[in-house]
Amino acid sequence: MRQRHRKKLMAEINVVPYIDVMLVLLIIFMITAPLVTQGVKVELPKASSEPVPPSDLKPLIVSVDKEGNYFVAFGEDKENPVDTESLIAKVQGVLKYKPETPVLVNGDASVPYQKVVQLMSLLQTAGVPSVGLLTEPIE
Repeated sequence: MRQRHRKKLMAEINVVPYIDVMLVLLIIFMITAPLVTQGVKVELPKASSEPVPPSDLKPLIVSVDKEGNYFVAFGEDKENPVDTESLIAKVQGVLKYKPETPVLVNGDASVPYQKVVQLMSLLQTAGVPSVGLLTEPIE
């Protein structure tokens, strides 16, 4: 009589296919992760930056307060807020008379960032080629 040899059951899991799938997924995520990242690359100023050199032309200072009101430091009416149409008209008038006039944006510390961006967009509409941001009050 013959004895039957029973094969032992193998209780191990073959993990090689799972490793292959994981490596493929890792490569896919490594390639797509930089493409999904959203944001804007900006170059932040260094802490030891130099102030802007003074020029002969007096800068045109456009301000936004914490309520979102716009002010143009030009003429006799410096303390009263202006609407967007008046702001654009005043800035265009100054730049038409003196095109090299530097334009500076002064914002309250508690003003929402969106209001400063809207102000810069209005200045771009008025034809301002470049804008400076004030960090300290001008004396």
